[in-house]
Amino acid sequence: MTAHSCGLLDDTLVGCLEHRLDVLLHAQRTDTLPLEGRFEIRRISAALSGQPGPAPRAILLSGLQGSGKTTLARALEQTGFRRLCPDEEMFRRYGHYGRDFPRGEFKVREAPVLKDIALELQELLEAGHDVVVDHGFWTHEERAHWAATVMEAGGAPVLIYLPVPHEVRWDRIQQRNEQSLVDANAIEFSEEDLLRHAGRFVPPTDGEPHIVYDGHPEHVLAQFRRGRPST
Repeated sequence: MTAHSCGLLDDTLVGCLEHRLDVLLHAQRTDTLPLEGRFEIRRISAALSGQPGPAPRAILLSGLQGSGKTTLARALEQTGFRRLCPDEEMFRRYGHYGRDFPRGEFKVREAPVLKDIALELQELLEAGHDVVVDHGFWTHEERAHWAATVMEAGGAPVLIYLPVPHEVRWDRIQQRNEQSLVDANAIEFSEEDLLRHAGRFVPPTDGEPHIVYDGHPEHVLAQFRRGRPST
C-alpha cells in the first residue's frame, strides 16, 4: 500500500492506518475484538481504498406505542432515509393482529420478519444508504444487537429515545385503534396492554449514547443537517 494508491493519504497516515488495521485484525483472529472494532476495521479499509466517506447512518428508535416513532421515521424518509417497518411487513404477511392470527402468536411470527428486516438493513447500508428502522427497541440487549448488525454492515448506529407520558400515548392509541383494520401502523391495543408493555420497556441509559426526541421532527433533521448528532 502506497500513498499514491490511497489518493490523498500521505505515507505517514497510511502507515498509521495499516498498523492499526493489523492490530484490529489480530484481535479479530484471537477473538478479542470489541464490537466497535468491527466498525473500525471497515472504516480503515475504506480509507485505505481511497473512498473513506461518511458511514451511512442507521436510525434506531426506542419508544413505546404512541410515542411518535412512525411520524419521525416518515419525516426522515422524506429527506432521503430508507424506512424499514417490521409492523408493515407483519401486516403484509399475516394480516390483522388479533383477527387474522391470534395475539399469542405475535412474537413467533415476528421473529422471521425481524430477521429479514435486519438483512435488508445491512444490504441498504452496504449500498451506502441512510436507513431508519421504524421499530420500538425496548431493551438494551435488543438495541445492542441491532447496533452490532448496523456496524457489521459498515453503518453508524444512531439511537433516538422517544419519551412520552402514558396519558398522551393512550390518547393517540385510542384514535389509532379506529384504523386498526386497515392501517399496518395502527395495531389495536387496550390501555391495559400499554401499561403492561410500559413495565417491560427499559429506556436507554447514560451508557447508551442517544438523542432524546422532543416531539419535533424538524429538530432532529436540523441536527443531521449540521452533521453528526450530539448525544
